[in-house]
Amino acid sequence: MSLRRRTTIVLAAVALVSTAAATAPADAARSSVVPTTVQARQPAPAAYPQVAARPYMGWSSWSLQSTNYPGVNPDGPGSFISEKNILTQAQALATKLKPYGYEYINVDAGWQDGGDEYGRPVANPKRFPRGMKAVGDDLHKLGLKFGIYTVVGLGMDVYRDGNTPIYDAPGCFTRDLVYPDLRKTNGWDSAYKINYASPCAQKYADSIARLFASWGVDFIKMDGVGPGSWKGAPDDPNHNNTEDIEAWWRAVQNAGRPMMYTLSWSLSHRYADVWKQNSNGWRIDTDVECYCDTIVRWDSSVKQRWWDLPQWIDDAGPGHSNNLDALNVGVGEMDGLNEAERQSYLTFWAINAAPLFAGDDLTKLDAYGLKLLTNREVIAIDQSGNPARPLNQDQLQQVWYAKNADGSTTVALFNLADAPATVTGKFDELGIDGKATVRDIWANQNTRNVSGQVSAALPAHGSKLYKITPNSKGLVTIPADLTATDVSDTTVSLTWRPSTGATSYQVFANGKQVATGASTNVVVSGLRPQTRYTFTVNGVRGASMSNASAPVTMFTSSSGGPVRYEAEAPSSTLTGSASVNGCSLCSGGAKVGNIGYSSTVTLNDITVPETGTYLVKIAYTDGDTSRQSMLKVNGAESYWVNYHGLGDNDWGTPQVTYLPMKLTAGPNSIQVSNPNGYIADIDWITV
Repeated sequence: MSLRRRTTIVLAAVALVSTAAATAPADAARSSVVPTTVQARQPAPAAYPQVAARPYMGWSSWSLQSTNYPGVNPDGPGSFISEKNILTQAQALATKLKPYGYEYINVDAGWQDGGDEYGRPVANPKRFPRGMKAVGDDLHKLGLKFGIYTVVGLGMDVYRDGNTPIYDAPGCFTRDLVYPDLRKTNGWDSAYKINYASPCAQKYADSIARLFASWGVDFIKMDGVGPGSWKGAPDDPNHNNTEDIEAWWRAVQNAGRPMMYTLSWSLSHRYADVWKQNSNGWRIDTDVECYCDTIVRWDSSVKQRWWDLPQWIDDAGPGHSNNLDALNVGVGEMDGLNEAERQSYLTFWAINAAPLFAGDDLTKLDAYGLKLLTNREVIAIDQSGNPARPLNQDQLQQVWYAKNADGSTTVALFNLADAPATVTGKFDELGIDGKATVRDIWANQNTRNVSGQVSAALPAHGSKLYKITPNSKGLVTIPADLTATDVSDTTVSLTWRPSTGATSYQVFANGKQVATGASTNVVVSGLRPQTRYTFTVNGVRGASMSNASAPVTMFTSSSGGPVRYEAEAPSSTLTGSASVNGCSLCSGGAKVGNIGYSSTVTLNDITVPETGTYLVKIAYTDGDTSRQSMLKVNGAESYWVNYHGLGDNDWGTPQVTYLPMKLTAGPNSIQVSNPNGYIADIDWITV
């Protein structure tokens, strides 16, 4: 039995809710209206779709601006940024990396110093004495592209008592852009929120986009966007910048120059449709930099990407990418990572088709860093735009995979644990049939006639990257990643990945066909309560049928459906600071929060009649990007759970995640904990 798991977001219906207001679990009650879904308004058509046809590649200045590494920022935090340093990095990129596809030079925060007479940004004359157009011209002479940084909202320094006129907008002044109470917005509350009910607001966005175009800008990063970055929950409209993003998207499309437009930072997944329709990409996470004496560290915050990305996988596509932030693998001395971690870092970015933009000092690339950044096979995986997905996240040994158009499968093995471990990807779970050639991409080695699995003993935080090509390509491939997503006393819901060549699927329970259809999900009905079933799926095309998928074995629930166990029930055991808190949308109006580090909650007396695998569902609230916990069954066998967060500080809207767990006959205890960090607030579990 493969113990795979998935997360499903279940947003509550529109209602008044009580939410927790802190980034770490806290539960101060407050009211808000929670939308079930968030739809974008009709966006402007992409005038230049080619600008983001593939994930972009290049370099960005922020990683060096953020580090305390000796000598990088000699005049204080962020002082690295200057025309001289930007052009030095550009020359290094043009010489060392441009032949491999790296082309963007992105000038991040710190280049601007106030605004002109129309409130449009101007360059800091000490750092960029020739102005930004001159910088762009020099970058273009090197065959590179010019990226620039801006922040959402109206800068308070250009408001000027509301008397600043808007360029090419007679009768429009900054007082016409804002709300009368001068409410603030963005991730730092450093700008006035713009009121897009005023026609002057679009004119202002247009004026800046056209200014950037006149400088030769090829790329715009807009920072501080919400909902996201732990702000913008439904009762916090001041940090909802969706109207800004829609206006800027229109402005960029009408600026007269192809410019990529991307959003930052830690965007809320609840608004994914808005971001997809009105940008070329979005950051799904906080800064990767550690703000320490190196550029990054594995725990701060490289490893969190493995957990934060999964809910975004299906949102990436041509024209827009999931941005994982800067890639700092080029200078071991400065990176703060060992070689195994550097390889895993780049491997994860590449298999997920993330933008590849280095943040290192490119003049100091070491031999290993240059080898990583210039591996053409790895770059090709990234540029294919085909994001991978996790086969399993219930352990720290994870398998990520992507099916390729040529019939091969890209597979990455990761050991996220702090000790060496073996990681195995089974062919049937990956949808691979028979023998295959396995190419170890980083080792540049092929092994022929491999069957059954790929497996590797990996160091802590280590990885392997394979391309697996079956020896024979049948008409129909094995359905991959069969997973149970729900269960009752008489039904089990199943989902799987599409089978190449299949026009329909046949589903079997204990060897008997129980369903058929063209969809890649099914609710199998007519089952018996409290009965063990083994499910498989075959792909079908005409008279041809694939071999069976990897099996999923589990029990249906007892008669009457799954039994719910409330986290706040008197039978639960709370330790440390874990506490019961009010939550109006939660079952029973309460949940358990403040869990993590030495604080735990244990749900007791979870009773099943037979030993075996059961689908356990967990309801939780998480206003963070994502949080993880360990579930320990009866003090022994443990599983990891990834709680996908809303990212907007909404701690009052329950979501549901699920995973198969082995329980023993009679009463069981499930402890929820994480010795290394806070977790989501827990509402209930069902078995």
